[in-house]
Amino acid sequence: MKFLPLLSLLLVGAVHAMSLAPTPAPAKPVAPASAPDAASKYPIFILNSLDATVSVVDPITWTETQRINTGKEPHHLYLTPDEKSLIVANALSDSLTFIDPKTAEVQRTVTKIIDPYHLRFSPDMKWFVTAANRLNHIDIYHWDGTDMKLAKRIPTSKTPSHLWIDTASTVVYSSMQDSNEIVAIDLATQTLKWRSKVGPTPADIFATPDDKFLLVALTGGDSVEVYDLTGTAPKLVKTIKTDKGAHSFRAAGDKRHVYVSNRVANNISKIDYQSMTVVDSLPGPSGPDDMEITADGKTLYVASRWAGKMTMIDIATRQVVRQIKVGKSPHGIWTLNHAPRQ
Repeated sequence: MKFLPLLSLLLVGAVHAMSLAPTPAPAKPVAPASAPDAASKYPIFILNSLDATVSVVDPITWTETQRINTGKEPHHLYLTPDEKSLIVANALSDSLTFIDPKTAEVQRTVTKIIDPYHLRFSPDMKWFVTAANRLNHIDIYHWDGTDMKLAKRIPTSKTPSHLWIDTASTVVYSSMQDSNEIVAIDLATQTLKWRSKVGPTPADIFATPDDKFLLVALTGGDSVEVYDLTGTAPKLVKTIKTDKGAHSFRAAGDKRHVYVSNRVANNISKIDYQSMTVVDSLPGPSGPDDMEITADGKTLYVASRWAGKMTMIDIATRQVVRQIKVGKSPHGIWTLNHAPRQ
């Protein structure tokens, strides 16, 4: 048929044109929209007070990967200033459990630490302090980088609760939960500097980065009291209305804001500690207790104590984005992927 030669010519021309066309460059792989950095891979640790365990949560899969057994009735966790160990205070076992914050492996257990409820290192890591919540004393230890040696046991008022140490590593402050007081102790001499009455059932305490003001959360009330520390004795300068059961602080890491969990009201207040006012509120379901904030400042983790869950909150949208089942009565919460502590 006469049209076949013409069709053949057209096909040959098309093939020839295709052979002359430039070969397209291979497509570049598209990076994930939010590829996790190294810090975001560090495990999250949630202390379960009634189970005597620590839940380890994977921040990639958002699953509980293991539970670490601790001593009896652990209440608080503390990450050493050099971030090499996460320490669990086991109040009824008179012991401390050291955990590697990167691998979740137990490093060691230190015994003969009497009734450690709350704990804190001085920023210079020369002093280690524990509050004996049941036995009404504060213990100050020398720390040589490896071991601790008791320097002095200081009797206090009823139920020493939370601790704070100033940036110069010279003074430790403590709240007295059942006698409604705060005390200040000189670390070098291990002597009481002052004692002052505060509002009902003081729990956590937080000092501003310049060490001029101390904030006291009143779990027996609905507010945070602010004390001026620049004189020889603390002076109440303001009471900030938050909500019922003000309990635990966590700095935003911007040297201006701090969050406080309101355990009875089931919410979290954001305080501007320059103006000493509440500037925002976040949800805090089921008895919010201790909190952690990610290094990018975008996410807040909180122990939802009555629900046995770790709750994730998107700070920008003020929305609960995830809850993860952990153990009974989750209390402390820490991770290496954290914002600065002030």
